[in-house]
Amino acid sequence: MRFTVSSTALSSRLGILSRVINSKNSIAILDCFLFEVSNGRLEITASDSENVMKTELTLDEMEGEGSFAVNNRTILDAVKELPEQPLTLDVNMEQMTVKVIYQNGMYNFTCQNAEEYPRSQQMGDEAATLQISEKALLDNISRSIFAVANEQLRLVMNGIYMDLTPESLNIVATDGRKLVRNKLFSLKSDNPRSFILQKKPATLLKNVLTKEETDVIIRFDDRNAEITFGHTMLACRLIDGRYPNYASVIPEDNPYELSIDRKALIGALRRVLPFASESSQQVRLRIGTGKIEVSSEDIDFATSAKEEVSCSYEGTPMSIGFMGTSLVEILGNLESDEVLMQFADPSRPCIIIPSEQPEGEEVLMLLMPMLLND
Repeated sequence: MRFTVSSTALSSRLGILSRVINSKNSIAILDCFLFEVSNGRLEITASDSENVMKTELTLDEMEGEGSFAVNNRTILDAVKELPEQPLTLDVNMEQMTVKVIYQNGMYNFTCQNAEEYPRSQQMGDEAATLQISEKALLDNISRSIFAVANEQLRLVMNGIYMDLTPESLNIVATDGRKLVRNKLFSLKSDNPRSFILQKKPATLLKNVLTKEETDVIIRFDDRNAEITFGHTMLACRLIDGRYPNYASVIPEDNPYELSIDRKALIGALRRVLPFASESSQQVRLRIGTGKIEVSSEDIDFATSAKEEVSCSYEGTPMSIGFMGTSLVEILGNLESDEVLMQFADPSRPCIIIPSEQPEGEEVLMLLMPMLLND
């Protein structure tokens, strides 16, 4: 079997697929890419047994058809330093060897039998389909993934929840202390469906999706999902279980609202956080008319810091405590210049929203307060 393919196209696709492969695999064949050649096309697969990513390339020339597996580091190292040029792969299926011929040289290495490579299960006819723009999916995953939990007991919180309702598609992540809820009003269904995307495939999508307006097709059932974008498909196992009732923790009315420059508040938080208790990372916000005082202290080491930031606030003065690192994460994952922070009292959740919502969307972030030691 012999075929020719672009060096840069092959290198870029392998670089994307390599993100799926674990550094240590229980099955040795999962250290490999699976190459399948047929009908003038090359399909390459990478897997970690739970997540499978496939991509297709059109071949310039082809003689014969077949499949083989090759170690991911071997083929990546072989092609990543090559400039754009045609690569010819000559595969001897009897001796299980691969010869890569390029403009001024040649590589030789061994390959493995493709029959040993595990195959992914096909989606059933009962699978639901969701169509979303690549940019929207990337933006919402990027905005949410920091809030995904890492729990051993509540596994359902270890992923991003996709909740398709009659009003909108809600994309949600929470670790119990902070919560992100994104609403996409252009996507809705009279037949509500939902699934929980594990953190690894969500991270893969964050790293490989682009800001294009092309459509991503998501097919999913109770156990698996297939996400297709461009010439690439990611199949993954979903988290099984019932996601917490996220809507119940979002206050319907937080009467006190302040408007503040997002970057100015992030800067103040980062300057006072080094002086906070290492164990709690607590910061105190003293909110008053026209200003907010950000402070921290570590009683054990007799350190403290405080800084004032201008804001727009006309409500009742209050002091409220937060985990500073979580507040910085929330503010860092919003994009607007100004943010609105909505409060009820120092014991109830704070809602943080951008002053200008993305078109056709509603972004809401929530942070639980910490008890202040007055």
